[in-house]
Amino acid sequence: MTLHSMKLILAATTALGLSSGAATAQAEAADYILATASTGGTYYPVGVALATLVKVKLQPGDGIGMSAISSAGSGENVRLLREDEAQFAIMQGLYGYYAATGTGPLEEAGAQENMRSVSMLWQNVEHFVIDSDLAETGTISDFVGQTGQAMALGRRNSGTIGSNAAILDGFDVDIYEDYELVEGGYGPSAEALQNGQVAGISTPAGVPVGAISQLFAAAGDSVTLLNFDADQIAQADGGRELWTEYTIEAGTYPGQEEAVTTIAQPNFLATQADLPDENVYLITKTIYENLPFLQAIHPATQAMAIEKAIAGLPLPLHPGAIRYYEEVGVEIPDRLRPAE
Repeated sequence: MTLHSMKLILAATTALGLSSGAATAQAEAADYILATASTGGTYYPVGVALATLVKVKLQPGDGIGMSAISSAGSGENVRLLREDEAQFAIMQGLYGYYAATGTGPLEEAGAQENMRSVSMLWQNVEHFVIDSDLAETGTISDFVGQTGQAMALGRRNSGTIGSNAAILDGFDVDIYEDYELVEGGYGPSAEALQNGQVAGISTPAGVPVGAISQLFAAAGDSVTLLNFDADQIAQADGGRELWTEYTIEAGTYPGQEEAVTTIAQPNFLATQADLPDENVYLITKTIYENLPFLQAIHPATQAMAIEKAIAGLPLPLHPGAIRYYEEVGVEIPDRLRPAE
């Protein structure tokens, strides 16, 4: 996390104050672990903000605390929830789909019956960046064409490498066979591209991504952020109805003079099905009653709104979250209600 983010969290925490609502008898005191991803992306600072919010608002009166930890991302987070090494996790929509269906990298583990959704958080925006000497068209086709090259596409078992594998499979690329993979988090991957150790990287995260900002500030026009055209968007999605068009506006990153059309999938907050309903209710309520706090920490959360809270969720909602949403008038479709 950057020093700027830390200062924002401290300032926002002070503004929130230490008062909590009246203690609820049904709440059970607990200290929860929230799994995020590598520190150079968006999951970690947003996770720290979520955990700080819960600790400040719910620990004094209700005894509910939360701490954010870094991890390898969505793929590992599924395991952390399953093995009770974490009770909450931020996760890509794709991995929620895998968890719900027991498909993809979770085929051997099977459907994750003990996982539930809490809330949609923000869109995970795909940032495919390549050495400018290789950017002939300025589109994802430049990346696809670099078979045999060293590429940094995420840590082993991470959501990053999983989503990159799914996207590039739509272009008949097997990343494990066709590229020389260099494993690492977002910061090390960006440094590897800057230093010429890899030809390209992909860092899906909420805009702006800290590692990408640092890369463009240091490398300038020697690296290129790639576009997707309409046909390429359809190829990348592969019929999942998960990835959609997303515009990274000009000026988002240092030296970015033109808007870039890329793709994005949803991120969401997941939890364990057997957590107390009251605790999940209070956490969900606290998040939506304090959105300005989260939005002051990271711009990715500025898209959060109660109207979008359940959009695109891949797993059934936790009953505690359902209770809050129904209180504020959100209509819950049958597909998001857990089986009795």
